[in-house]
Parts: sequence; C-alpha cells; structure tokens
Amino acid sequence: MAKKEHLNVVFIGHVDSGKSTSVGRVLYDTGALPENVMRKLKEEAERLGKATFEYAFVMDTLKEERERGVTIEVSHKEFDTPKFHCTIIDAPGHRDFVKNMITGASQADGAVLVVSVKDGVQPQTKEHAFLSKVLGINQMIVNMNKMDAVNYDKAQFDKVKEEVSKLLAGMGWKMDKVAFVPTSAYVGDNIAKKSTNMPWYTGPTLLELIDTFVPPVKPTDKPLRLPVQDVYTITGHGTVPVGRVETGVLKQNMPIIFMPSGAKGEVKKIEMHHQEMQEAMPGDNVGFNVKGVDKKDVKRGDVIGPADKPPTVAEEFTAQIVVLNHPTAISIGYTPVLHIHTAQFAARVTEIVERKDPKSGQTQQAKPDFIKTGDVAVVKMKPLKPVVIEKFSEFPPLGRFAIRDMGQTVAAGVVLDVVPRKQQ
Repeated sequence: MAKKEHLNVVFIGHVDSGKSTSVGRVLYDTGALPENVMRKLKEEAERLGKATFEYAFVMDTLKEERERGVTIEVSHKEFDTPKFHCTIIDAPGHRDFVKNMITGASQADGAVLVVSVKDGVQPQTKEHAFLSKVLGINQMIVNMNKMDAVNYDKAQFDKVKEEVSKLLAGMGWKMDKVAFVPTSAYVGDNIAKKSTNMPWYTGPTLLELIDTFVPPVKPTDKPLRLPVQDVYTITGHGTVPVGRVETGVLKQNMPIIFMPSGAKGEVKKIEMHHQEMQEAMPGDNVGFNVKGVDKKDVKRGDVIGPADKPPTVAEEFTAQIVVLNHPTAISIGYTPVLHIHTAQFAARVTEIVERKDPKSGQTQQAKPDFIKTGDVAVVKMKPLKPVVIEKFSEFPPLGRFAIRDMGQTVAAGVVLDVVPRKQQ
C-alpha cells in the first residue's frame, strides 16, 4: 500500500465554538480513538455531570483533570482520511496558537475554523482567521458547528455563513479557497458521516472537505536551506552538523557554505535514522559529515546553503508583526530577542512603518509612535549580530519568527523584505 501524503491541519476558533468537541469527534469517527478510551471518557464525563463533553475531553488532557484521576492521555492527534495522513495542530490558547504556528515544524497546511452557529462570529474567530492569513495559510474550512442547538435551521446557517464570509473576504481570504459545512460535532452530523438532520445541505462532510486541501509542494526546486540544530565532532568523521532540510535538496559531494560565518565545505556521508542516504529532501532530519570545515566555524542557528547560492545574512529587515502580549508598548529602540528557525538573536526596532487594522489588513496609521497588544504592524528591525533571515515569500520556514521578552512571546511575525549585509 502506498504511503499517504502527510497534511498538518490546525483547528482554530473561539474557545466556546466546540473546537475540542470537533477534534474529538474527528478522531473518534476516523477510528483514531479506540472504543475503550472513548468509553472511559464517556463514563468520566457522565460522572462529572458533563455528559455532552466526552469528545472535548479527548483533547483536554488538562492538569486538573489528571489531578482528579483521569489518567487518559490522548496525545497522538493523528487521523487518516481516505487521501491523507493528518496531524492535528490544536490551538488551545490564543497565544499558544501563535507560538505554535510561528516556531518549528508545526506550520499548518490548512485550517479548520470552528464557528458556533448559535453564537456567530466572536473576537477570537476574527483574530485566529486573521493570524492564519498573516502566517501564510491560504486554505480553510469553516466548520459551522452546533447546528443541533439551532434545530438545524438553514436560515440561521445562512445568516452566520454570510457574517463569516464578509469577515474573511475583508481580510483578503480568497473565498474560492474557503468551504463551509454545517455540523454538529456532538451529534456527529456531517463530520465523517452525512447528516440526515439537514436534507437542505447536500455538500461534502468535514472529512471530505479536508481531502480537498492541496498538500504542500515539497520546495525541492528552491536552493538548499538547512538551519543547523546541533554540531558534533565524531572521531574519524570530523564535523557532523544535524538539522532539517527546509528547502532544496542536500546531496553527497555537494559544495556548501555556512552562513553567517562563510565557512565552506563539502558534504560527505548523509544519514537519517542511522540509514545512509544519497540525498535529503525537505522535511528530512539528517546528520552529515562535512569535509573542510572546523567545528568552531559551525554552530546552532547557522544556515547551510549551496556554495553558489548562499543564505542571506541580514543587515536589516522589514516584517509584519502581531503584538500578542506586551505589558506596555513597543516603540523605536525596543530591543527584544527574536527566535527564527534555529537561531536566537537580539534585534532593535529602527522604524514603525505602519499600524494595520487587524480585521481588514488596511493601513490604520502611518509611522505611529508606538504599538501595543492586539496591534498588527509593519516594522523595520536591525539584528545586533550576523544572522540568516530570508523573505517569508521565498523561504517560509526562514521568514517566520517569534519575539520573546520577559519570559514570554510578546509578538510574532513574518519577514517581508531583507537588506543583505555587505560581505566583509
């Protein structure tokens, strides 16, 4: 049997929209959740007088529940559709969501926005939809949940659908990439099985819609970019960097360059899971020997590229950021720590170009003096040390970053433009 293509799906939406229940129901209906686990959850839910919450329970492996003796850990949030093997990125809290979306491998290929037909558009509905757009997702299913709570009324569905459509179109979503499905995750209507309660809806179920997502094209046609996670010196093997190929292809005997140091070498043996391979593709986590490079010239946060197409070292860059959580305000001169691919560095805000309306993305104010929590803005920043930064449009994994300060993620963003450093 051929291996299914992999898809990362993020479930977003307001906290009371039935997001956890939707995810639980998807896992249950696709057989990703064993019957015995489900039975335990049902009993637990009934015991706590929350009989309708068993699907939500699936996802909420919260501390207090464990303390109350619920020892059910459902951590593998993976399920299969006829076409894909899917991993669910669950976005519990708003800030976790952004942090998950920005850092690391959890970039979602598509989003399921859960909206309660009973309650309509809520503040987080707007924020999550906008952030998904800002962070580079371009396909979405709107799961119009809780149809059972409005007696499966088509008029109510149409009303909320129009509200959501207006909202998304105003943010720049291409509406031909957005699908709507009326569901009740609790009852199981239109999640994996067609509902008999809504004869007026003849379209696909939520799972069928997930199968219409276009999987990411592996960016093998782009130049190699491989951020270094670790470096080892292994006797007899020399310098061995470890990292994940983000774009391009890493090949044996390939001449490569490490940036920002500029050290050059040649790729010898490539290994993944102790298996030797001729070449590594985007998504592969590999270790490989490099000839001609000293360990002192290579460190975590460096990025490897082809010797003839080196990664960009930034003098300055322009980014669109979302301020998630700042106790005061961000103004020119603010110097936080940024996390981008495997690098961490301090950077100074040199200019606040504009503040945007988070609901529409239109310019709200040019050159504001400061920006605060909830604002979306375009800023210019100057790294205080040499670091590789690429445009999000060209190399997405090297153009997304989180801004950390005072032990928390204060903002997140994507790189719009980079002014390269002049080579010394």
